[in-house]
Amino acid sequence: MTWDIYKRRLLRQPGFQKALKEIEPEYQIARALIKARIERGLTQAEIAKRMGTKQSVISRVERANTVPSLSFLKRLAQALDTELQIQFT
Repeated sequence: MTWDIYKRRLLRQPGFQKALKEIEPEYQIARALIKARIERGLTQAEIAKRMGTKQSVISRVERANTVPSLSFLKRLAQALDTELQIQFT
């Protein structure tokens, strides 16, 4: 079975759809962090050092295993030399 077939089966399950929607914000933060970090050629450890935290904290955010605070996101934006934008759509 391919990933696409398996994914389609999962998406037909109401419980899975609900769970996926609930973690969407964490997923979007993780994607944005990974993209910005890679574009700047930085490692998780380098970002962590700039923020005064541990590499494992950055890893948890990139795996969407945590809900970062607004103050953390501000520090992260500063460490990435970027601007933090939050929006409701």
